[in-house]
Amino acid sequence: MSDTVRWTVCIPAFNRPRETAELLESVAAQDRPSLEVLLCEDASPRREEIRRAVDAFRPRFGGRLRYEENEGTLGYDGNLRRLVERARGDYCLFMGNDDLLAPGALDALDGALRRHPATGVVLRAYDFFRDRPDNVIQRFRYFDGERVFPPGPDTVVTFYRRSVTLSGMVVRRADALRHATDAFDGTLLYQLHLAARILLERPGLYLPQPMALYRVGGVPDFGHSAAERGRHVPEAQTPDSSVHFVRGLLEIARRVEAECGAPVFKAIRRDVGNYAYPLLRVQAGRPAGVFARYAARLAGLGLWRYPLFYAYAGGLLLAGPDRLDRLIVALKGHFGTTPRLGRVYAGNAVAGAPSPCGGAPGRNGR
Repeated sequence: MSDTVRWTVCIPAFNRPRETAELLESVAAQDRPSLEVLLCEDASPRREEIRRAVDAFRPRFGGRLRYEENEGTLGYDGNLRRLVERARGDYCLFMGNDDLLAPGALDALDGALRRHPATGVVLRAYDFFRDRPDNVIQRFRYFDGERVFPPGPDTVVTFYRRSVTLSGMVVRRADALRHATDAFDGTLLYQLHLAARILLERPGLYLPQPMALYRVGGVPDFGHSAAERGRHVPEAQTPDSSVHFVRGLLEIARRVEAECGAPVFKAIRRDVGNYAYPLLRVQAGRPAGVFARYAARLAGLGLWRYPLFYAYAGGLLLAGPDRLDRLIVALKGHFGTTPRLGRVYAGNAVAGAPSPCGGAPGRNGR
């Protein structure tokens, strides 16, 4: 890697021209010569609007803003793979097309990767905002300081579920290229495959600073590509699509274990069960009978093994999602981080950084 870390901010563009422009503005505010921005537009109906939005930013970035148009719709997973292929930086920083890069994110990432140049994947804190970036309603912060994770199964388990949200995730591009596959197209979780494979070979890094601002209330827009049709519905999040999503999440972990001989599947499934609230919450606004059937389908995927899964499902039925949301936000505020539920490997604190909340770090490969 050169002395100047070279970044590619990778943006899978599909519809959402206004939000794409807001994202580009958040990146332009942190521009530097070592940065390039790459958008791969995935043959969406609003392609021309996106092109115009990108063109308006070209003077801000010079030749370091690249915009490419896919001939056909590759879908979420295929477009991520395309972005990695077309990027030029040493690292790919993924951003969802309706989210924002948090202020100071590139400074934090650049400094951290200079301190830890062998890093293969960066896990980060991020914020949920509603309407305006300054209206943060929830912070996702897993540990209370910078932490390094040696390569191995325990690190894979910790990073896996926590990498479902794409924005702000960083991978070493050369490693992502080596592990390219279309086997998981249609899952909407290609980044989990990359994280798991890379972290069996390279260290991971956790940064406690928020790297991304995640927009709450956006409408999912999947189901346009051949791989996604039959699993996902454009501009909707149905119980069937959510079941497909969780099934894919578990299937990728199962494949990693089978193909790499790494004992990760049961531990990942346990972590998913212990933190199943958002997987249940996404359908909690439906009639009680519909939600109960949805929860039963998730239980049938193996989550029936974990008592917290029943606590979340029962709480959503009895108390409702709004009350539980407020309780979870309050608990995070009290602890300063997301509470650790079950055996969560915490890596190693970086010298001079605060120790993680509660408990001692685990040992990789136990």
